Amino acid sequence: MSNLLTAPAIMTGIGLFFGTVLAVAQRFLRVDEDPRIEATNELLPGTNCGACGQPGCLAFAEKVVAGTVDPGKCTVSTDDALESIAEYLQVDAGRAEKLVSRLRCAGGQRQAHQIAEYRGFEGCRAAAVVSGGGKGCAWGCLGLGDCERACTFDAIHMNANGLPQVDTEKCRACPDCVAACPKDLFELVPLEQKLFVQCNIPLAGEAATQLCATACDACGRCAADAAPGLIRMEGNLPIVDYAAGGPATPDAVFRCPTNAIVWLEREQFQDQEARAVRNA
Repeated sequence: MSNLLTAPAIMTGIGLFFGTVLAVAQRFLRVDEDPRIEATNELLPGTNCGACGQPGCLAFAEKVVAGTVDPGKCTVSTDDALESIAEYLQVDAGRAEKLVSRLRCAGGQRQAHQIAEYRGFEGCRAAAVVSGGGKGCAWGCLGLGDCERACTFDAIHMNANGLPQVDTEKCRACPDCVAACPKDLFELVPLEQKLFVQCNIPLAGEAATQLCATACDACGRCAADAAPGLIRMEGNLPIVDYAAGGPATPDAVFRCPTNAIVWLEREQFQDQEARAVRNA
């Protein structure tokens, strides 16, 4: 009988001992969180998209409160929200350079040669597994809209040519479309950088243009016509390096025979769609 009573008493004593230890530790070792972090987090959009370079909004709020980043690094927040955060923390909102998503492919249904009709699960990632999809170009956009479905901000819609049209007003430069594309075709670039290469084919000459009418044929005219150092040819494709040369001007695109390199004053593919309407 005594053994039956002893065991519960011991367990109760152990529980009380460790409970007391935890209570004392919580009392003396507690680290109080700055209440401004939670308040700042409440003012953020809560999308946890990672566009700011942090793993989520709470981590970004901690950096903002610590003063290591400006509120303006959150490209998803509205101007009003950023001003509210800046006013609350008594700091300058700052303004990050606006980034937008661009597609390094202009080979839609009217330009890219089709070698097969894909029938299967509706999605680019699924099609990419089946011989790379139905296009002859193994490096181009599959046009099945994974990016459109992944976009949190309704900034991407597939156009009539089977290419994703990015609304630069709605785009918040989150990496959702970048992660969704199995061909790794999306690139986040500053909106002010208007010179853009919309081709990803590493071939040259007819080997490229037989696959797609807008393929870069590696002629090098853009590099020759651009400011010194601005464009270099690498892997049969022009690489625009704003840090190495400049200034960038439309001169670089005038002699391109395929429109593989473009000067974007408007949304990507708008001129392409306008030509299709005129020719219809």
